[in-house]
Amino acid sequence: MTAPATSPASADTLDLTTEIARDLIRFDTTNYGEGRSNGETDAAEYVAEKLRALGLAPELFDSEPGRTSVVARVPGRDRSTGALVVHGHLDVVPADPANWSVDPFGGEIKDGMLWGRGAVDMKNMDAMILASLTDVLDQGGQPERDLIIAFFADEEAGGVFGSHHLVDTRPDLFAGATEAISEVGGYSISIGGERAYLLQTGEKALIWLKLVAHGPAGHGSRLVTDNAITRLAEAVAKVGRRQWPIRLTNTTRQLLSEIARILGVEPQSMGPDELALATGTASGFIQASLRTTMNPTVLQAGYKHNVIPDRAEALIDVRSLPGEEDAVLAELAELVGPDIEIVVMHRDVGLETEFAGPLIDRIVQTLDTHDPGAPVLPYLMPAGTDNKALSKLGIKGYGFAPLKLPANLDFPALFHGVDERVPLDALVFGRTVLTDLLTTY
Repeated sequence: MTAPATSPASADTLDLTTEIARDLIRFDTTNYGEGRSNGETDAAEYVAEKLRALGLAPELFDSEPGRTSVVARVPGRDRSTGALVVHGHLDVVPADPANWSVDPFGGEIKDGMLWGRGAVDMKNMDAMILASLTDVLDQGGQPERDLIIAFFADEEAGGVFGSHHLVDTRPDLFAGATEAISEVGGYSISIGGERAYLLQTGEKALIWLKLVAHGPAGHGSRLVTDNAITRLAEAVAKVGRRQWPIRLTNTTRQLLSEIARILGVEPQSMGPDELALATGTASGFIQASLRTTMNPTVLQAGYKHNVIPDRAEALIDVRSLPGEEDAVLAELAELVGPDIEIVVMHRDVGLETEFAGPLIDRIVQTLDTHDPGAPVLPYLMPAGTDNKALSKLGIKGYGFAPLKLPANLDFPALFHGVDERVPLDALVFGRTVLTDLLTTY
């Protein structure tokens, strides 16, 4: 394993959270999907060593060679209460260096930010977990309740080789757990010039599809009316242009009501999309949470300029509202027609949890301690997390990776985006807030 490169800033000037996140970014844990991955083992061994240094006994699990997850249990002061799972994932989506202004796996620090693939999704939270545990356990301290610390493989491909593998084969690892916290929640947004925080209390269902069109192969000079590529292209255009109607859930209805309250308007005076757009950059996530989305992401067909292929394929990323998966698939089949084969590559549940209870109360109180007066709002994440797998064990999952962000930072655009980066002071804030929560809840 190659030693991490020297940082532009001296390690002793960095907060521990930044130092760990930088180190993790330098492990290229790219997950290409469909079982192709650089693997998470080196990063898993790194976090396991950090856990051992805290006196814990982490276990490492390989679902396949290189696909390593790490789990450790931290005993709490009150072991009669339900354990809290605190989890992150170690894999990242691909990054093309040609499109970036920095090395996506260099862990570069500049302009007060840490840059690199995973800085936002989600090696920042992985680092906050390890740094906060260091604070909690320092000088013999303990969390209030048992913590189950997990770093999963394969989240970016649905968790088949990570969270789902462990939940299915080793459910005992999560014995006694009732709740979980992880990514894509707890970050700040700006509404009418006022800072607020989004707490993820739900996530849309996940359906990854392959559309397949068939036709006769032949010479590229022929007159062909049932070309597989043409047939597929027509179906993909229908899917990509389908405008799905707004359908509010309990979570999105409550969120829009809170946005209207902050803006000082009646909810009925503005439409859902208009209210979502009032959140500025956060609307990149919020608008997508109000309806089903269905995006073509990959096209594959042909092998030579003058050969008509007999097969063409497209990958479609479908995110439906919880409970609407079957209805959405039925409408998709009608949309593309009987000549297009639909293959379900991966499917996972949608989740929605009530914005109430002791954990929610404790999160709201903790954020108010560190950013007084900033309201905390529930939201339905348009994507998914490893909380889907944990839900099979009855564990309620939330997104809480606390970050206080500049109002002008388009945070949603950085997820899977180019030049992914996170402010250093946001990492410090997250460590402090998470430490407080793990100590007191």
